Amino acid sequence: MAGHSKWANIQHRKGRQDEKRGKIWTRIIREITVAARAGGGDLSANPRLRLAVDKAKAANMPADRIKYNIDKASGTLEGMNYEEIRYEGYGIGGAAIIVDTMTDNHVRTVAEVRHAFSKYGGNMGTTGSVAFQFKNVGQLVFAPGTDEEKVMEVALEAGADDVITDEDGAIEVLTAPAEFEVVKDALQAAGLEPADAGVTMRPDLTIELAGEDAERMQKLLDALEDLDDVQEVFHNAAI
Repeated sequence: MAGHSKWANIQHRKGRQDEKRGKIWTRIIREITVAARAGGGDLSANPRLRLAVDKAKAANMPADRIKYNIDKASGTLEGMNYEEIRYEGYGIGGAAIIVDTMTDNHVRTVAEVRHAFSKYGGNMGTTGSVAFQFKNVGQLVFAPGTDEEKVMEVALEAGADDVITDEDGAIEVLTAPAEFEVVKDALQAAGLEPADAGVTMRPDLTIELAGEDAERMQKLLDALEDLDDVQEVFHNAAI
């Protein structure tokens, strides 16, 4: 099955993450905090915490800092309470945007998210206004040039729902969220290391943006991602 290119978007995001390593660590620590508080500090019994720790390791966070934040969140140490809030809205050309946040002050967060939408040409929507255009899936993306037949064979055998080759040759493996770790482990065991992997909100359809519209949309997405309380930004724009 063919799909639109996501490789450029992934490379852009990774480049920005390298520019702001400290902020990435802050977001991962929040995810560890919420995951450990909700499901305990035992990695073997808490899939969400395992995913957060995987993100921390990928971002080169030291093991002792990871452990400290797990202990802090699971009750060994005092910690701050974070609330998870999702905002939805529209970007340039009617592109759908989902903004997932973790905050200790929802009044501040909603004001900052609304301001970013307004300043860069978007519009805040109500809860549910765009979420129906996305599916919650596990997604693993392999760089162009990866052995497509091997990826497909291993992924489908491990329980993946679909394997998609994008226009630029990148390969996407899609799974149910509950099967993500099993499929990822199987691919890695076969020597197939994804360039990007996680449980995400994947759009059913994309909106093509080019030229000035693409630049304006990227500025809006960057502004949202730069907010301290924002964890993830999902959208259906093909930039």
